[in-house]
Amino acid sequence: GDAQHIAVELVSKFFHDRAGLSAFSLSSDPSVLTAVSNDYGYKNSIARQIQANAQKGDVFIGISTSGNSENIVLALQEAQKKGVITVGLTGLNECKMDKYCDYIIHVPSASTPTIQESHIMIGHIICALVEEAVFSD
Repeated sequence: GDAQHIAVELVSKFFHDRAGLSAFSLSSDPSVLTAVSNDYGYKNSIARQIQANAQKGDVFIGISTSGNSENIVLALQEAQKKGVITVGLTGLNECKMDKYCDYIIHVPSASTPTIQESHIMIGHIICALVEEAVFSD
């Protein structure tokens, strides 16, 4: 849900009426998730989409409260192989994602709801910064 929310802010608009930016959530298509999960296992459901769609210079944001979600870790590994810029949003503790992110934001909390609330706030900050950087005069 957070990935969909962040993507739509970039495609539509955040603060300003402007041209849309290419962004999509890799967790949004149930047909792709089901087919890939059936053929390659759920743990590869996002990595397979990175393999199929990502190009060098793209940005992948991996979101995991624990930072150890296997499907996100494998997606980050695949993204690195393809020269994708990797960003991680996670919780307080050191985690598997640390090793595979160019940029990682650890929310300083062990409370799952607090981490999740912070992730959407951080997503909004990222959207505002991207919008300003791409469309500022």
